[in-house]
Amino acid sequence: MVFEINRRRFLGVSAAATAAFAFPAFAQDKPVLKFSAVFSDQDIRAEMMKSFKDAIKDSFTLEPFYGGTLFKQGTELVALQRGNLQMGNIAPQDISNQIPEWSVLTSAYLFRDAAHLKAFFDSDTGAEFKKMAEDQLGVHILGPTYFGARQVGLKPEKKIATPADMAGIKLRMPGGDAWQFLGAALGANPTPMAYAEVYTGLQTGAIDGQDNPLPNVKNMKFYEVMSQIVLTSHLIGYDLLTVSSKVWGDMSPEQQTAFQAAADKAMAWSQEQHLAQEKALVDEFKAAGLNIYEPDIAAFRKNAQEKYLSSDLAKSWPEGILEKVAAL
Repeated sequence: MVFEINRRRFLGVSAAATAAFAFPAFAQDKPVLKFSAVFSDQDIRAEMMKSFKDAIKDSFTLEPFYGGTLFKQGTELVALQRGNLQMGNIAPQDISNQIPEWSVLTSAYLFRDAAHLKAFFDSDTGAEFKKMAEDQLGVHILGPTYFGARQVGLKPEKKIATPADMAGIKLRMPGGDAWQFLGAALGANPTPMAYAEVYTGLQTGAIDGQDNPLPNVKNMKFYEVMSQIVLTSHLIGYDLLTVSSKVWGDMSPEQQTAFQAAADKAMAWSQEQHLAQEKALVDEFKAAGLNIYEPDIAAFRKNAQEKYLSSDLAKSWPEGILEKVAAL
């Protein structure tokens, strides 16, 4: 109910937002920007993109595709690079596949919360990482789209207190080295599986669990085929709202300013909604019969950080980056 009220309020101000972030019109027909995301059209971020679409409608036509219907999870970045896509919701893990330094931004227990995440990308150090993506990949990062702290959800009823208890647990993780390493750092047996297949995977026992923020668990109805949620909070979940460097470069400075302002407003609203929903969902899932509890977070953090620092991934991390992030 709170979300619906906020949604109406948000949509009500969209017209004002459009006026505030009005674009100088292109002389030619409005460019079409195809946007691809793996999240569903019921996701808060889909509502975020509706408001963004409305804010830029005078200069651009945004065509959103949700649920991985245009490009599958993990392929959006390559589509942007090849010019087959103009905007995408890109996982930082996909960027780290091409820029090893970015793997630090995918590591467990790096960011404390949503505010810490935003502070990083607004900082000089964050700007350096965004420039890496611009220079090496040809994508312009508008900002991080927070979607909740990632928690472990399991079908088996075995209680989890430490990483040792995760031994033998087939934990679904997205494909890619960074994601698979994260699963191993939690003590589990990481199993790659497409996002759209997770519900069936849990239902049939092909996997024992998955890791996602609580709003995702709600949207995808994973809670229907789980017995418990372990509040590991091992990763501040975020993707990156990106636009191809070519599209960005074709804009005038005024258009870039308006485009960024529209994105900032939409992302801030989405973050606010996710934070509110996370709080409410703990009680909702408990009422649905799930066992929800917090394990030994210190043990999980220590185990994960030791694995990362002793891995080949850490060899590519910029010197002093952990201290810089922690100091924000």
